[in-house]
Amino acid sequence: MAGWAARLVLLAGAAALASGSQGDREPVYRDCVLKCEAQNCSGGALKHFRSRQPIYMSLAGWTCRDDCKYECMWVTVGLYLREGHKVPQFHGKVSLNAWFWSTVFHTRDTDLTEKMDYFCASTVILHSIYLCCVRTVGLQHPAVLSAFRALLLLMLTAHVSYLSLIRFDYGYNLVANVAIGLVNVVWWLAWCLWNQRRLPHVRKCVVVVLLLQGLSLLELLDFPPLFWVLDAHAIWHISTIPVHVLFFSFLEDDSLYLLKESEAKFKRD
Repeated sequence: MAGWAARLVLLAGAAALASGSQGDREPVYRDCVLKCEAQNCSGGALKHFRSRQPIYMSLAGWTCRDDCKYECMWVTVGLYLREGHKVPQFHGKVSLNAWFWSTVFHTRDTDLTEKMDYFCASTVILHSIYLCCVRTVGLQHPAVLSAFRALLLLMLTAHVSYLSLIRFDYGYNLVANVAIGLVNVVWWLAWCLWNQRRLPHVRKCVVVVLLLQGLSLLELLDFPPLFWVLDAHAIWHISTIPVHVLFFSFLEDDSLYLLKESEAKFKRD
C-alpha cells in the first residue's frame, strides 16, 4: 500500500512539473501577458476591446485575456526564432493527461484507473479531430469551431455517461473508438492530400497517420507476451513514442509556415 501511494505521489509530481509547456513558462511570455492585460483588459481599454470585437468572437467566448495570450504567444515565438532557438510549445495538457492516466492504470489496475485510461484515450482522439477542424477551417471562423467543439464535448459526455452510469461495455467502447479513429484518419489524410503540393511538410503528417493506424492493429491482437513482459498492448505503447516525436516535428513546421504566412499578410496590409 505504501509503495502504491509513493508511486502516485511521484506520478502526480511529474505531472505537475510538466503541466505547463515551455512557452507558458517563458518569462518573456508571462511579462507580455501581464503588461497586455494591464493595458487592455480593464477600464476604458476593456470597453474599447469589447466594442471592436466581432460578435462571433464574443459568442465563442474569446476574452481580452485570451487575446493577450494569443498575441504574446506569437511575440515569444518570434523572439525564439530571432535568437535561433526552436519554437516552444504552448498550452500542452491533453496528451499529458492521457499518458498520466495510462501510466497509473498500468501501474495499478482498478475500476477507476481503467475508466480514466479509456476515457482519456477517447478524449485524445476527439481532440485530434478538433485540431484537424481548426487547421481545415482556420481561426478566422471561431463560431464554427466553437459549435464543432460543443458537438465533440457532447459526444464525449454521452460516451462517458453511458460507460459510467449504464454499462461498461468493452465491445461498444472498442467500436466507438475505432469509429472516431477512422474519422480522424480520413480527415487528416484528406487535408494532407489536398495540401501536399503547397505544403511539403504535410508528408510527415501522412506518415504519422498511417503509422498510428497500422500500430493500432496491435490493440486488436492477442498473443503471449514476448519474454513474458511485452504483450501487444505494451508494444503499442512503446511504438507510439517515436511517432509522436515525428508529429511534433510536423506541428513545428506547420506553425512556422503559419507564422510566415501571417507576417506576409501583415506586411501586405
